[in-house]
Amino acid sequence: MAISNAYNLDRRELLTRTAPACAMAWLGLCKLSSLGICHSASAQQGQHKFDVPKELTLSERQQIERENRELMRFIKTLKAELGEPEIIRLLNLYSADFGRTIGEMQAERATDTSLRAFTNQFRPPRYSSILTHEVVEDTEKAFGLRVTECCIAEVFHAAGLGGAIGHAAVCNMDYYWPTAFNPNLKMERTRTLMQGHDHCNHRYLDTA
Repeated sequence: MAISNAYNLDRRELLTRTAPACAMAWLGLCKLSSLGICHSASAQQGQHKFDVPKELTLSERQQIERENRELMRFIKTLKAELGEPEIIRLLNLYSADFGRTIGEMQAERATDTSLRAFTNQFRPPRYSSILTHEVVEDTEKAFGLRVTECCIAEVFHAAGLGGAIGHAAVCNMDYYWPTAFNPNLKMERTRTLMQGHDHCNHRYLDTA
């Protein structure tokens, strides 16, 4: 696929970028070393302490929990204030816009906007550290992906934010991403782990 690596974003990067500014500011202020989840490398001579790399010692699940902790807290706060229907509506609006933004960014830097170019980023072993997934359809016009385990869905369910809220916050953007990349592309899906089904059945189509 001809998309620049800088914009061939994996799911973790997309999720961390969806967090509201206040949540990301909080994450930036947290001193991870005080939580015992990272340790610093030896400072090179002349290197400022703020620039010394940190080596995380987290599992994939712990990493996703940490990256989304304040986002989930923010969602719970808004849910308590606005009610579930309104927070779902707002999350759907935000995630739709986010999906379009990602698709447009990738398209601007791609020399190939075909279905295969778009779906190459989902082929195993991509995402294998946080998903259990397999390609079940792969033709010029259709690409099917079956996901039987999703660490992101498990984290949101554990936080009490599965179902419609988790789908609006995380999964909804999937519908808008491919169409923004190429107006002839679309995604169909009738099942998601986030909504409590036994698998996700992503199907990407070239309608041209």
